[in-house]
Amino acid sequence: MYSRFGHIERARNVFDKMCERNDASWNNMISGFVKVGLYHEAFGFFREMYGYGVKASGFSVASLVTACDRSDCMLREGLEVHGFVVKIGLICDVFVGTSLLNFYSTYGPVSLARKLFEELPDRNIVTWTSMIVGYLDNGDLEEAIGMYQRMRCEGICCNENTYAAVISSCGMLGDEMLSHQVLGHVVKSGLESNVSVDNALISMFGAFGRMEVASYVFDHMDEHDTISWNSIIAAHAHNGLCEESLRYFYWMRRINKEINSITVSTLLAACGTMDNLKWGRGIHGLVVKLGLESNACVCNTLINMYSGAGSSADAELVFQKMPYKDLISWNSMMARYVQDEKCLYALELFAEMIQMRKAMNHVTFTSALAACSGLEFLVVGKIVHALVVLAGLHDNLIIGNALVTMYGKSGMMIDAKKVFQKMSNRDEITWNALIGGYSENKEPNDTVESFKMMREDGVPPNYITIVNVLGACLILDNLQKHGMPIHAYIVQTGYEPDNYVQNSLITMYAKCGDLKSSNYIFDRLTYKNSITWNAVIAANSYAGCGEEALKLFAKMRCAGLDLDQFSFSLALSVTADLAILEEGQQLHCLATKLGFKSDHYVINPMMDMYGKCGEMDDVLKLLPLPINRSRLSWNILISAFARQGCFKEARETFHEMLELGLKPDHVTFVSLLSACSHGGLVDEGLAYFTSMTTEYGVPAGIEHCVCIIDLLGRSGKLAEAEIFIKQMPVPENDLVWRSLLAACKIHGNLELAKKAAGHLLELAPSDDSAYVLYSNVCATTGRWEDVENVRTQMGSNSIKKKPACSWVKLKDKVSSFGMGDQSHSQTEQIYAKLGELRKMIKEAGYVSDISYALQDTDEEQKEHNLWNHSERIALAFGLISTSEGSPLRIFKNLRVCGDCHSVYKFVSRIVGRKIILRDPYRFHLFSGGKCSCSDYW
Repeated sequence: MYSRFGHIERARNVFDKMCERNDASWNNMISGFVKVGLYHEAFGFFREMYGYGVKASGFSVASLVTACDRSDCMLREGLEVHGFVVKIGLICDVFVGTSLLNFYSTYGPVSLARKLFEELPDRNIVTWTSMIVGYLDNGDLEEAIGMYQRMRCEGICCNENTYAAVISSCGMLGDEMLSHQVLGHVVKSGLESNVSVDNALISMFGAFGRMEVASYVFDHMDEHDTISWNSIIAAHAHNGLCEESLRYFYWMRRINKEINSITVSTLLAACGTMDNLKWGRGIHGLVVKLGLESNACVCNTLINMYSGAGSSADAELVFQKMPYKDLISWNSMMARYVQDEKCLYALELFAEMIQMRKAMNHVTFTSALAACSGLEFLVVGKIVHALVVLAGLHDNLIIGNALVTMYGKSGMMIDAKKVFQKMSNRDEITWNALIGGYSENKEPNDTVESFKMMREDGVPPNYITIVNVLGACLILDNLQKHGMPIHAYIVQTGYEPDNYVQNSLITMYAKCGDLKSSNYIFDRLTYKNSITWNAVIAANSYAGCGEEALKLFAKMRCAGLDLDQFSFSLALSVTADLAILEEGQQLHCLATKLGFKSDHYVINPMMDMYGKCGEMDDVLKLLPLPINRSRLSWNILISAFARQGCFKEARETFHEMLELGLKPDHVTFVSLLSACSHGGLVDEGLAYFTSMTTEYGVPAGIEHCVCIIDLLGRSGKLAEAEIFIKQMPVPENDLVWRSLLAACKIHGNLELAKKAAGHLLELAPSDDSAYVLYSNVCATTGRWEDVENVRTQMGSNSIKKKPACSWVKLKDKVSSFGMGDQSHSQTEQIYAKLGELRKMIKEAGYVSDISYALQDTDEEQKEHNLWNHSERIALAFGLISTSEGSPLRIFKNLRVCGDCHSVYKFVSRIVGRKIILRDPYRFHLFSGGKCSCSDYW
């Protein structure tokens, strides 16, 4: 009696005082320990019993197996009990056999349970039902139905538990025809009024979205138990009818039905959105009131609810306070960390599970592999792969898919393909993982070849497949070879109306340089949602049409569509690239108004925008706390400091990031090396480049190599720069030689400049910068005949130098100026101001550097030409058009002239204003006669 009601200490006290004990006495005690969750104590008691010479019975052994089943962490003990059962000849006991089936179904794979099932000499209805439930619990729904059909063929009568499991399988499969056949069997067996069967029917019709039928079944039941109420609440929750779920809960409480952990868990699951979080918090309060805060099932649902509603901090708090965490608890928290991109936290939990010898399943390993999806975690990913093999889960389809994805995201497509080829079973997710991997790694030929193989293998592609294939097309050649044929396939197979496919077509054409087709596809669409608008905004931004992208953003808002975090991210990125502060500030206000002020997808591009506009104070105001700062936030901060000329702060930020345990990536080192290059920190830059690969495992990319060439070239180490190019770990491109050529111009190295120009023209024959830079080197060294030859060569090849242009944006109007421009309506005032500035700065000590006048004329004409530069005209216009003391922002499409740089410094000191000059290469902040670049540019 005491053990049955959970008073195990009193039961033990009575047991110890018994003069005589029979098998039932021992069995009841073992069962009592299991009932209250004292699983290890049950084993200890069994050993005590065996020591007294009492023979093990089927009942006592079944209790031990049940203990292993419920504990989730006693796999080894369960296997030992199985061996013991075989040894003493109890394997034929139907109770023992059934409990072992449940045990193997819990720990998996189910194939072990099936093997045991086939070996059992006697099988009763409980055994068959256990096998069906095992398949159901492990998601093998077709196998569950197959066992049911075999059971009927062998003439085994089904009971209410069998039908409940089979009906649940039908609901999860979504097979309405099969469900009606099973319903016919139920009616024929006379169990249509059974509470357990009706409860399963409510759940099944709820899964089909047939809420009117589910409600009819509920309303016509002779009696309702707690499971009935839970089922109807869950059915409404499953269909997103949160308020209806709460209404049924209210009625349930009014008739004083018992509320259990499943009731509140079901309600909490319905509240896992931002809109319903207020209800969820209320249910959480009820959980505490009912004393269910220590229930693992309830806590797991709380974790999922807070995670789904975007409140990760609350989810983490629930997890940390849980007195007992089961496998679902660990899996839920790991999955949350992965979704929040806190991969290190997820892997730390995984390591903790290993240290605590916690049981793991395919869900655990899937989350761990997802956390390793990146090159920086490749080594850890391989270790997890090894653990998967040791756990015997390498044949699991879900894990196989996760492995292909992990290797693909890490850039290891050879390993991804090896895993793919070894998989005994493949579904569309497997193929999509392989195709997506090739696509992400910019391997269009392999992407399309895999797509072809998928269809030959008889696996039908879905919209995800099409999106992945389109994503592989990045250049014009891809468009003609793959993109257009895939587009034809899309039309032929009827995928054209799919919204995701439409968006991918818009993106694909833009990336391949055909923005006209992108805009045409967009304009033809009758239905455009937020994702479609975001796609066309991104397409225009990618094609360099930033102003058009912002116009589309405004049109999207006028069309009444909801702006999401991605809309703001795209628009803010455009304002950052254009360095237009006013529009960026307007977007900041709008994002705050719409509740996106703490969304990291908005915060990061907002920080980048302020950084590129020279507003470092605003960057620091937006910066999340170090503990909540993503790697992207750190990268943006390093880049912003470097752009402002704060090279010491950039390096300190990098080391602070390391101290907090964040691993730097490709982008981190581009920002860091760029800071070293612009700051003249040669030794530090070379040291960082070496440690990047040796210490941090980040492979050198072309961007890193260009930074090193720029670093060496600026400092005059041109020979070292040339040697570095020859020894580079990646193939050279036009950026490499353009960077060296620019360094040759700074230091007047004509011989190396000629060589660099030759290489540059081989890689980019129509690139005007190769001719212009080489011509400038010739001009600065007085080789005017060579200058003329270069210009003649440009003319014969129909290559024109991009004309210099500077502009100032005031409110909604942009005023542009070319070399010696006199077309502006305020030309007279502009040139008068120029004359005034020229006089003022000369009196302050300015001496013109005519080496920057690259024409073969006399010195006076050269100085005159310098004062016709577009950035000086824009400066004069800006000064007469803005109020005194306000910051002035000027933009130029080419690198700023060195003499103009000196003029800006003098002017900033004389007029007492902050002047921001942005060119394609550098950001210059002039204030008090100094520039943020420290004259090293």
